[in-house]
Amino acid sequence: MPTGRYTDVIERLRPGAAEPGDIVDLKGRVLGRHDGIIHFTVGQRRGLGVAAGHPLYVVRLDAAARRVVVGPREALRTSRMQLREVNWLGEGTLEDALGDERREVFVKVRSTRPPQPAWLARSPGGGGGEVELIAGEDGVSPGQACVFYDAPSGQARVLGGGFIQSAVAAAEAALAAGHGRRAVTSG
Repeated sequence: MPTGRYTDVIERLRPGAAEPGDIVDLKGRVLGRHDGIIHFTVGQRRGLGVAAGHPLYVVRLDAAARRVVVGPREALRTSRMQLREVNWLGEGTLEDALGDERREVFVKVRSTRPPQPAWLARSPGGGGGEVELIAGEDGVSPGQACVFYDAPSGQARVLGGGFIQSAVAAAEAALAAGHGRRAVTSG
């Protein structure tokens, strides 16, 4: 980076990332303004520039609308992820491994955390995979890698992995289930 500022590089790669926009809560209420989503990351708590009676975290970045969505820590918990570019290293093909069902695996989406129990299935639209996290995971973002293992620890074998295309927050999934709809949050 010639100037030593990553923001210059990102602005070149993603024009508009440094444009100002709104900071909103989960219901879309405007809480304040920001100088560009380029200055925020999912899970960030400090330096949001808005005050509330409780801690707020960046839950989602909406680049198209230049919105930073904030909420309580619980809103960071992800229950389901859509994957792209899935590679299967286990026995046979991914189609063979899944059949018409889902398969129990252990997934890792954060390098500092142990693998978590999950269900792996084909994406409803095909061309990828869907992971349902049994206990959920905090701070999951599109673009991160998701690696599948056959066990949670010890001599666990890597079964494959893919890149997170979109994630569904646990709270959104529960709300959608209560209304008989499928929640989808894209990245």
